[in-house]
Amino acid sequence: MNTSSIPPERFRTIEPERTCSYLNGEVAALEYRVYASLTPAELEELLSRGWRRFGTYVFRPACQACEKCIPLRIDVENFHPSKSQRKARNRNQHIQVTLHQPQVTRQHIDLYNAWHKDMTERRDWRPQQTNVYDYVEGFLSGEFSSIHELRYWDGEELVGVGLVDILPNSISSAYFYHAPAWRSLSPGTFSMLCEIQLAQQMGLRWVYLGYWIEKCQSMAYKNRFYPHQVLLERPDDDQKPSWQTVTKE
Repeated sequence: MNTSSIPPERFRTIEPERTCSYLNGEVAALEYRVYASLTPAELEELLSRGWRRFGTYVFRPACQACEKCIPLRIDVENFHPSKSQRKARNRNQHIQVTLHQPQVTRQHIDLYNAWHKDMTERRDWRPQQTNVYDYVEGFLSGEFSSIHELRYWDGEELVGVGLVDILPNSISSAYFYHAPAWRSLSPGTFSMLCEIQLAQQMGLRWVYLGYWIEKCQSMAYKNRFYPHQVLLERPDDDQKPSWQTVTKE
């Protein structure tokens, strides 16, 4: 019997196995659920079991032969930035950060496309350009009152956008993109510190970072924020999730 507050989904499926997007030589498969809406508390229940949200989809790995995608959340109450993280924060003192309801503007589209083009050249990502309709469908579809965005400003120039879900006890870091010219100042680390600070200001306990993948360059940074917790196994809806605390040695 399901004793959690997770509601029934509209649709559920596990995709066929495919080449892994993150690790060479691995195959991957994701389990998907489709929801038209979720309350913040319902979404948080799913996050605590290793799920992630993207638009109206929630998903988590269903790979049979690999468990290298490890859900990770930062312990906000006990977090202390490292020396390098403090340096990243100091390098970005000129950046202004504002919290908003999410929207899409020409600035959003141009910034996203510039960022993705740069990542394609740097990391050999599949080429992709978005437009207003694709952006809305991917990031803003469904009825989710939890979704917000942090905007990062260098003067009057929008240089970064971070999409987050604000939940009863946590913030879920969903997506972040930025101006390529900002890269040298460690915008990824700075954005994480801003999300942690927002959680602290709101009295929240966790910041969910999604999946940490040790051997993937795009995902390996996530375990550098201490202390944090990692999820053990993939619990069912009626199972209590088990998180293990990791402190810096």
